Order: sequence, then structure tokens, then C-alpha cells
Amino acid sequence: MNFPDTLRVVVLIPCYNEETAIPLVVRDFQAALSGTPIYVYDNNSSDKTAEVARAAGAIVRTETMQGKGHVIRRMFADIEADFYILVDGDATYEAAAAPRLVERAYQDGLDMVNGARITNREAAYRRGHVLGNRVLTGLVTAVFGRRLSDMLSGYRVFSRRFVKSFPALSAGFETETELTVHALELAMPIAEIPTTYIERPPGSFSKLRTYHDGFRILKTIVNLVKQERPFLFFSLLCLVFFLSGVALGIPVVLEFLHTGMVPRLPTAVLATGFVMLSALAATCGLILDTVALGRREMKRMAYLNYPAPPRA
Repeated sequence: MNFPDTLRVVVLIPCYNEETAIPLVVRDFQAALSGTPIYVYDNNSSDKTAEVARAAGAIVRTETMQGKGHVIRRMFADIEADFYILVDGDATYEAAAAPRLVERAYQDGLDMVNGARITNREAAYRRGHVLGNRVLTGLVTAVFGRRLSDMLSGYRVFSRRFVKSFPALSAGFETETELTVHALELAMPIAEIPTTYIERPPGSFSKLRTYHDGFRILKTIVNLVKQERPFLFFSLLCLVFFLSGVALGIPVVLEFLHTGMVPRLPTAVLATGFVMLSALAATCGLILDTVALGRREMKRMAYLNYPAPPRA
């Protein structure tokens, strides 16, 4: 890499029970980025993760609040650098790609470079996980902008401006969704580079709970849409309530026009309630959209408080 000596790059690795994999990760990044500080944040591991990481040459720190989101919040608050390489400690990501990721961020002055996972090994990236990632990524990019193909990648490079303006509200694996939406919502300069993805080393086990964490990520997406795109969210609710009211109310109205009577009064009241709820949802959406715009402007100003990332 042809970077000036004053450019400070660090590697951040959140870890939980990665005794087998973490020495490989530390050594691979030492080889790829000679002289770059490597920080391993141990998240209440019950094995020797901290010891073996320290023996491999990493700077080891701890975060006692359980969950990847809590670890990332702590790392982003503690460490000062120009560019941050965030990677999982499971030895599945391509350390040799780190110089390319940082170089792209430095050459173009980017706030985030995403390492999109590419693999032909089913043991590394099971079909169910591929499908789930595509669905969740599709939902987010459909709402916030189609600029990434792998929203859930755990391998990224960030600028200081991104890191210090990131609110980091999530607790667990859904933090990748939050990272992506933060970049897309503020229209940051970002890029994506394909990187090789492999299976874990023997003796290492994934902490990802496919369905549990998948539903948590989906819940996070829904909450982010509600918070950042309230008009869209409440417009959908408005449409559902309105169609329900119309579907229930049309037979009642037709019968009234035909006989002059309303024998199904409870249905008529329910249909009226649904239509009133649709109007209420539309009103909430309009009001909260104005609030969201103000919040977005404040987030943008907080983001602009930090200098642009260094560039060639």
C-alpha cells in the first residue's frame, strides 16, 4: 500500500469464544498490513480467546455487555484512527483483501467500503443463509437505495467520519443492518469490493442462530423503516386498514341501498373503525415524516462535524 506515514489504520475484531480462529485472523492481518495495530475486543468469552489473541500480537480489550452491537459501540468510541477495518474473528474473511479495501477508501475518499462475500463453498455460506441475506438486503436496498449487494457482511472499512457519527443502537448481529442504513440514509460515499469467503477452521463454531437472528434482523429493518421512512411505513398501514374497511363495508352499503336497512350493525361499525384507523395512520405518517426529516438533518450535521476522510 502506498499510504503516507501519517495515515492511521487500525483493525477491529469483535470476539466471543474464538480461541481456535482468532490466532489465524491476527496473524493473517499482521501479514497483510504490517505494523497496523490490531484490536481484539473480547465479549465475555469462556475459553482462552483473550490469551491466544494477546499471544498472537493483538491488543486485547474487553466489553462485558453481551452482543456484537455492544462491542462495536465500545470499539468505535474507544479507538481513534483515520480508517477502521472491522472484521469478524472467525477466520472466514480474506485478510489479504484488506489493503485493497483500505486503498479504495483512501483513493476515493470513501466513508465505507463493504467486503461482499464471494464463495463456491457451501460449507462456508449455506444456501439458506445466502437466500436470507438476499431477501434482507433486498428489503433494505429497496427502501434506502440499491448501492450494496451484501448488507450482512462482517468485513468493512470505515472512515473516522462514519465511525464517530454512527449512533450504534443495536445490541447483536443486527448491527450490520444498522451500519448499512446509516451509510445509505446519509447518502455517504461508499463502495463494495468482492472478497473471498471460506468456512471456519476445524473446532470453531458459529454463534449465529439462523432463525432467531434472522427475525431480529427483520425486526430491526421494520423499526428502521418506521423511524427513517415513517410516511412509507404508515402509508402501508393506512392502505391495509382502508382496504379492510372497504372490503367489510361494501356489502353493508349495498344491502342498505337495496333494502334501506343495516342488519349487520357490528360489521358496519368495524368497517367504519378500519376507515378511521386508515385516516389516523395517514395523519401519523405525515406528522412523523416531518419529525424524521428534522432528525435526518441533525444526523447529517453531526456527520459533517468531522473532517472528510483522507484521500490520495
